[in-house]
Amino acid sequence: MVKKMNITLENYTPLQVASKAIRSCWASHDKSDSKEDECGEADKKLIHRVGNQYKHASTLEHLYYNFYIDGISRAVLQELARHRVASLSVKSTRYTLKELKSEDEFSFENKDKASKYIVLTSDDDVNKILISSLENLRLLAISGKANDIIKYALPECYKTSLAWSVNARSLQNFLQLRTAKSALWEIRELAYNIYDVIPSEHKYLFEEFIYNEK
Repeated sequence: MVKKMNITLENYTPLQVASKAIRSCWASHDKSDSKEDECGEADKKLIHRVGNQYKHASTLEHLYYNFYIDGISRAVLQELARHRVASLSVKSTRYTLKELKSEDEFSFENKDKASKYIVLTSDDDVNKILISSLENLRLLAISGKANDIIKYALPECYKTSLAWSVNARSLQNFLQLRTAKSALWEIRELAYNIYDVIPSEHKYLFEEFIYNEK
């Protein structure tokens, strides 16, 4: 079974935190219709109107989303790191390459086994090379060499996992850029998966930033 990427929303800021921040600007807290554990409809419209329509997008920075991302390639990790207004805590290859030591030989005939560790493409000519690179990495891992040296042989397709925390303003920018047709196929998949796990009541803040033509 091919292992696919998996995205989990670990935590998020309630919408009423943003509406309260916005109302602080005009001292209009008396007009809020939110409860302690629920954002009211008037406050939801306020967040969208001020943050998106009036372009006071800094007000959206009060909303934070904490994701756990598993199964993306290190190539996508590099692209994700370009979105600098976010926090990343990434699986360390320095400490985790020992995971290869218990594996038997990787071969193209058993692509599913290789997919536990690398992201495969739709091109089998390329996949043969990727799996060969993984096998070379395995051989280095069992050779007894230090991970600090072995990691220089990591292929870009090698999978990783990370915690990613981002505010709503930066997440809008990420979704707008990374769901576009010009984006790398794998980061497009990541962007759509992230949008899918955003809480339903928050999705209205991001809908106009999604490129709907997959």
